[in-house]
Amino acid sequence: MENASKIDRLKTLLECAEHAVFFGGAGVSVPSGIPDFRSPDGLAGRKYKYPFEVILSHDFFFEHTTEFWDYFFKELDKPGVRPNAAHTALAELEKRGRIKAVITQNIDGLHQVAGSRNVYELHGTASRGHCVRCGAEYSAEDIRARAPFPKCDCGGLIKPDVVLYGEQLPAAAVEGACAELCASDLVIVAGTSLSVYPAAGFLRLTRGRIAVLNKTETAGSPVEPFLSITGDVRLLAELV
Repeated sequence: MENASKIDRLKTLLECAEHAVFFGGAGVSVPSGIPDFRSPDGLAGRKYKYPFEVILSHDFFFEHTTEFWDYFFKELDKPGVRPNAAHTALAELEKRGRIKAVITQNIDGLHQVAGSRNVYELHGTASRGHCVRCGAEYSAEDIRARAPFPKCDCGGLIKPDVVLYGEQLPAAAVEGACAELCASDLVIVAGTSLSVYPAAGFLRLTRGRIAVLNKTETAGSPVEPFLSITGDVRLLAELV
């Protein structure tokens, strides 16, 4: 089946669904200029003293804070990026009542910028941070203003509100996402290799059909998709 036919099939599934949910990963934001992790052009292929999984870990943040922030500001903090056609399509679908929730593994906040309201950020967000000593909250703009080594007025370290390796996923986001998946009769998955756990495993909660849209074939998925489409995530715009 050609992609055009598959998109038409997905559009029909979406029109018939009563509780459709979107589940996305880093690939959704690649067209906006944010690199993913494991593709040939992703963060994993960039040369640093430590692997990105080490740099973006809880222990590394506290033990090598300067190097953490150097990496964060260079690779993850992208103040000029804007939502792409995939983000805006999902926001419009939610506005029309066709998509009930967006579950994302991304930390860039672009779904909200595009207009999505019911968003569950499984890996936290880079749009804000907090002092690990006094708990004071900081916006991304405040954090940038304190670069290259953001510290609170109390002298404590400022930490971005992203989930680092070795940390628990945020309970509220997990509970909300799991409730949406349990209620879903259709899950549209896009821009994710489905290899990052525990997030990928949450898809087992749905009893509905799963449609996957990825740039390349998805290997090692924890679920068997009903419909698989190989293509750019911006194909989501054709569902509107």
